[in-house]
Amino acid sequence: MQHTIRRFERLPSLRSSRQLCCALVAFFGVVLSSTVVADTREITLDSLGPTKEHKQATEVIAHIMQRYHYSQVFIDDALSDQIYDRYLDSLDPQRVFLLASDIAEIERYRLELDDVLRKAKLDPVFEIFKRYRTRVEERSQYAQKMLAQEFDFTIDESYTFNREDAAWLPSEAASDELWRKRVKNDVLNLRLAEQSKEDLTKTLQERYKRMERRITQLAANDVFQIFINAYTLSVEPHTSYFSPRSSENFKINMSLSLEGIGAALRTDGEYTVVQRVIAGGPAALSEKISAEDRIIGVGEGADKDIADVVSWPLSDVVDLIRGPKGSTVRLKILPASAPEGAPPSVITLVRDKIKLEEQAAKSSVVEVTRNESTQRFGVIDLPTFYLDAAAMSQGLPDFRSTTRDVQRLLKELTSSDEGVDGIIIDLRGNGGGSLIEATQLTGLFIKTGPVVQIRNADGEVETEADTDPTVAYDGPLAVLVDRNSASASEIFAAAIQDYRRGVVLGEPTFGKGTVQTVAPLDRSGKLGQLKLTIAQFFRVNGDGTQHRGVIPDIVFPTALHSEAQGERGLDNALPWAEVAAANYKAWSASNANYAQMQSLHEARINANESFALLIDELEAQREARNERSITLVESERQEEIVAQSVDREKREALYLKALGVSSSDDEESEDGVVVADLLLDEAANILNDIIDFPPTSKP
Repeated sequence: MQHTIRRFERLPSLRSSRQLCCALVAFFGVVLSSTVVADTREITLDSLGPTKEHKQATEVIAHIMQRYHYSQVFIDDALSDQIYDRYLDSLDPQRVFLLASDIAEIERYRLELDDVLRKAKLDPVFEIFKRYRTRVEERSQYAQKMLAQEFDFTIDESYTFNREDAAWLPSEAASDELWRKRVKNDVLNLRLAEQSKEDLTKTLQERYKRMERRITQLAANDVFQIFINAYTLSVEPHTSYFSPRSSENFKINMSLSLEGIGAALRTDGEYTVVQRVIAGGPAALSEKISAEDRIIGVGEGADKDIADVVSWPLSDVVDLIRGPKGSTVRLKILPASAPEGAPPSVITLVRDKIKLEEQAAKSSVVEVTRNESTQRFGVIDLPTFYLDAAAMSQGLPDFRSTTRDVQRLLKELTSSDEGVDGIIIDLRGNGGGSLIEATQLTGLFIKTGPVVQIRNADGEVETEADTDPTVAYDGPLAVLVDRNSASASEIFAAAIQDYRRGVVLGEPTFGKGTVQTVAPLDRSGKLGQLKLTIAQFFRVNGDGTQHRGVIPDIVFPTALHSEAQGERGLDNALPWAEVAAANYKAWSASNANYAQMQSLHEARINANESFALLIDELEAQREARNERSITLVESERQEEIVAQSVDREKREALYLKALGVSSSDDEESEDGVVVADLLLDEAANILNDIIDFPPTSKP
């Protein structure tokens, strides 16, 4: 063990934040949760127990976390308290399996898990898991038995499907009652989807069997991984452990990350949820899948049955969705704004490699007409910060990079006789990428100076700077961001804001201001690997982007629906912090009157019916997320579905009408998907306001 630790201490990536950050392709502002990869055979309860490799891995992980993690959190009773709750939440997040009597028995371990980590004696971890597994097996068998009974859907009762804040079930009778309602709700959902009694019974029988099978196939390594991640996530949300088998799966996922449908997925309760849609992939190009949509079924090809994937482990769902380029996959989707029990939609996608040209920067022009005068604004859409590092290292003169592409687009937009009056950099949905490119892209718009500061775990602060005095564009500039703009996007937007070089518009950004690295725990790979946070980004004014993100100069009304999203919505996210300001010179001596711009913006959107409909849609999504229970009366459920469907169709019709387009003649719309970009149009309006009301001083 000592040899392993000394080897880790020699890793240069943990000692030089500048070397690390310049080489890294930054993690994209999302939580990369490790996936437990179950075995394909049943594991007997007697065989479940800690191994010598688990003991070794625990010792190494505990040392690394306390010495090299950016937070350097000490293992004590306070941390044990958090680990205990998170371990139980990892096993039974909806509190539908374990009973209050089970919790009373294992409560003695609440303040002993720090000793478990320090001494690497993991027996309590497996004792807790075995009790949980027993309860899952009991509930699966009970649910299958309940399918034989006839349910009365006229009885006035409801099912609480979201129990994450509920008390533990007080008795086995209470558990039976909850699961009776759960099965009844599952049956009703499939009845309303017009499945026959025979088909829905078969679907649910397999669902409940799979729930049990998944648990009985979890081996000792899987249990160990769940527990260690309860520890790492109690420290910070971007730190996680991969067992040897999960490490291999992680490598495979990364190597195939440019193939498939182009969507990052996560698990939320029983559902597989779309975390983000990747630019250039089939999902993004279809415009039929959005973040927070739930995937409840997957079918191969155009003819095969769609498999019910509710309660499936994420790794199995991913395996089913993944396939060779050119093949077809069908997904059964519950939209983000659809409440529990709403009818799903089925979409068909052709698997493909993510088209890199779709991820590259591209330009367009938006026009604003006022008082018979038209202003033209160039838009540069930037889905990610990319760099062909291999071609660059080989000295190839035509290597692809964000900065090179944007520089070319700026020249095209400004050099013609009808050059644009301003530039909008669109970073919505841009999760980050190359730190080098974030720095160099900033350099296209400023003369010289620092762009971002980086502090490592030892408190040392280093700076990445633009040293090229050439300015590619010095005209009016806006940066459009949203809740999913993260990491490198936040570095660029913050620098533009701090230098007063342009106006930042939209929603507060994601708030991921940390740097991660992945390190093996031993040479052989038998102990797995650890992804941990080792540094933090800071703006040139000294403020952190962590947690708060970048607050726009002019905030759009959609920001009201993003308060709990991003880094600030993650448990144990590192708090906002600050360092000393770097030595930099602002572009102008004073800002534009952003208070006045905000007033003009609000007056404009208050008169725009389309904005009101956009807010209505976001509110519908918020209400769907906040629902806790649902009626089990079939007639009432049918009425709700009809009302929701009518309401949605009405919103879509009014939305199109507000844009001056009817659904019948809108050639670029399909199934209510509107191509017009309200937020981009408003960004152009705001930049036009700034031109009309310029600041008192010039560059």
